[in-house]
Amino acid sequence: MANRAAKDALFDGFAEVAKALANGRRAELIDVLAQGERHVDDLATEIGQSVANTSFHLRALASVGLVHTRRDGTRIYYRLASDRVAALWAGLRSVAETHLEVLDDLAHAYLGDRSGLEQISRDELARRIDAGDVLVIDVRPTAEYTAGHIAGARSIPIDGLARRLRTLPTDVEIVAYCRGPYCVYADDAVRLLRRRGRQARRLTDGFPEWRTERRPIEHGVPA
Repeated sequence: MANRAAKDALFDGFAEVAKALANGRRAELIDVLAQGERHVDDLATEIGQSVANTSFHLRALASVGLVHTRRDGTRIYYRLASDRVAALWAGLRSVAETHLEVLDDLAHAYLGDRSGLEQISRDELARRIDAGDVLVIDVRPTAEYTAGHIAGARSIPIDGLARRLRTLPTDVEIVAYCRGPYCVYADDAVRLLRRRGRQARRLTDGFPEWRTERRPIEHGVPA
């Protein structure tokens, strides 16, 4: 008969991963790091925490192997340990969407009314890109665009979109994308563009889902 204590220890080991994610700020860190490697100072700004608190959360994630670090001089960068971590985060969201009744209310409180916000699927966007009749804009922070973006997308962070609107062509539809289905950057971009009389939609989800399907991506700084 198997040793009960050993089995308990094994399943407690599995639960350590869930325990590390049992904090909203850590879940948000995983969401940001799914976009690419980031410096701890940047991550602190993204999740609205002090560097000390952010480092504490990152150490908790690192202790169970969910994130890895890289040192460049005095700066420490964090990244997801593997694509499986991003898949775990996507799976967790999917389970919550299916089984957590309060999630719709929580999402609506954060995202607002999306009923008038037109979206486009990954498949349709891929066809439109191949046809060359759409402009794709990445409205995430520049660091995330540099770490990886949809091939051919133009980097226009959301806080600079209004200033750069005149540089965008008026005769093609614009598709904005950001971090994923619960990211507001693309929503804000589409609303702004439509107020200015442009045809615009947002990608249904975001860059991580595009990359997971091994669709064309690029790396590098904006032109």
